[in-house]
Amino acid sequence: MTSENEEPRYVISVAARILGVETYTLRYYEKIGIIEPHRSQGNIRLYSDRDIIRLKQMKTLMEDLGINLAGAEVIVRMARQMTELQSHVEGLKLEIKRLRRTRP
Repeated sequence: MTSENEEPRYVISVAARILGVETYTLRYYEKIGIIEPHRSQGNIRLYSDRDIIRLKQMKTLMEDLGINLAGAEVIVRMARQMTELQSHVEGLKLEIKRLRRTRP
């Protein structure tokens, strides 16, 4: 089951318009492994809200801060990993609290 922001919903032309880029830019990002859009049964690229958010972050890093594509990719990947680790730590904290309550 996927969350709502992971649901594939935008074809490449709509995603490109949302992001303010050309469709070939999104194809290039896919080719080099920055983004992996979902594919429909007809092999049409479908982008989720999560994909759009990630690409907007990268675009901001490149355009506003002057970071190159590789650097932006690293920053976005590291930020995602940090969020995942924070979530994992919160889960571990809850597990510790639960175990402390059940101790004899």
